[in-house]
Amino acid sequence: MRLALLVIAALQATAAQAMTGVVIRVSDGDTVWVRPDDAPRRKPVKLRLVGIDAPERCQAWGPEATAALSSQVLQRRVEVPTRGVDAHGRLLGGLLLPDGRDVSAWMVSQGHAWSPRFRRHPGPYAQQQREAQANRAGLFADPAAVEPWVFRKMHGPCERGAGVRSSSLPG
Repeated sequence: MRLALLVIAALQATAAQAMTGVVIRVSDGDTVWVRPDDAPRRKPVKLRLVGIDAPERCQAWGPEATAALSSQVLQRRVEVPTRGVDAHGRLLGGLLLPDGRDVSAWMVSQGHAWSPRFRRHPGPYAQQQREAQANRAGLFADPAAVEPWVFRKMHGPCERGAGVRSSSLPG
């Protein structure tokens, strides 16, 4: 427990900074593992992309969202502007490619993720989401597409090895 607290404290101390590294694994459409450049022997860091919410692995469009994120970042060097650590111990931040492109903006604009609202404020990628919806891009082509936060409320978290569940049917 004490080690976990030390790790969280160390990550929070660097929360306002940016790190660079290589994405070595993509867990789903909004979570990756990054091996930091500054400490290659250190364990990879689990990063949750802020500002987007992609379908769950077991949700309709979840596998497509994961594949889309993988196609952009897997085994690529990225810059990670960090913003803190969540309750699950994941580093929170963005992903920028070497040419400066924001991966989260791309995920939303291609219809692989939502840009959820926060209280009364639109999500940071609300404009990209409106355009993707208007163009019926990706998951927005499905009129029955269910937001991941609604899906999680209906079904709970995905279990390891679970197949894709229908996003439109409760239960």
